[in-house]
Amino acid sequence: MTRIFSGIKPTGHLTLGNYLGAVRQWVETDQHRADAVFCVVDLHALTVDHDPARVRRLSRQAATLLLAAGLDPARCTLFVQSHVDEHTRLSYLLECTASDGEMRRMIQYKEKSAREREGGGGVRLSLLTYPVLMAADILAYGADEVPVGDDQAQHVELTRDLAVRFNQRYGQTFVVPRAVLPRVAARVMDLQDPTSKMGKSHAETSGIVYLLDEADVVRRKVMRAVTDSGSEVAHDRAAKPGVTNLLELLAACTGKQPEELAAGYSSYGALKKDTADAVVELLRPVRERHAELAADPAYVDGVLREGARRARELARPTVDAAYRAIGLLPAG
Repeated sequence: MTRIFSGIKPTGHLTLGNYLGAVRQWVETDQHRADAVFCVVDLHALTVDHDPARVRRLSRQAATLLLAAGLDPARCTLFVQSHVDEHTRLSYLLECTASDGEMRRMIQYKEKSAREREGGGGVRLSLLTYPVLMAADILAYGADEVPVGDDQAQHVELTRDLAVRFNQRYGQTFVVPRAVLPRVAARVMDLQDPTSKMGKSHAETSGIVYLLDEADVVRRKVMRAVTDSGSEVAHDRAAKPGVTNLLELLAACTGKQPEELAAGYSSYGALKKDTADAVVELLRPVRERHAELAADPAYVDGVLREGARRARELARPTVDAAYRAIGLLPAG
């Protein structure tokens, strides 16, 4: 059976972009067609300055939202990364396989390190090496497929390169995975800056729809979305990024094609209203189920505990094999 692995980072409240770009596919498709492993990758949240209490709080919230969105513990494995030691065990072996040049060519490292320097902060070594930890996350489970947004595709390519290199040097150990991109809304853009991804850790939040936003807040953010000059409603990311973003959001909510939807509108206002209505309805059951789960933390803890146990069972044979292959003396 095909195995898939994907994770979500608890660096901010989960957004509509996270849901449409990843989580919905996990829920509606991936957990039903494959041996699916999903992870709250909390170690990745430590690569920049952070508040420890907030990381813990957001990790729990992320896990609860994934369950609220529809991940079924009977169908998939859901756990927190730091609860499974195999991730960090394997990460060091892959650091010994990767090169400094590969790390420094990563687009996200270039962007994030530049922001850290502009803010007067230092750049942590983990920001440079975290793509290797991401590779360990994937390779430890023998994943065939990695559902990701297009901004993470480069990291999956690195994972493939490291798997092939390790296998060639030390013997066949890892499955070489492939990235799988969602068909629609793979990259949801900020409603106030439609040239930028809707990110959960942005300082300016007026263009970000969070999964736990109240309905009136969602409507206000969508109705205030930036559009474009002129009045024609057209799907054209280069010429009309604002309108295109709204069309792709509406398409993702309704299952229709953006170009088909564009033909039915003669004004931006009508498009905004329908998009707002569709997003509110899309998120309503997630918010309601989250409230139920948040009131039962013992259930969520149990899911994560059992998920970590299953994840360790899946990962340990591969990681132990990598330790033997690279030349480390087995423990007694």
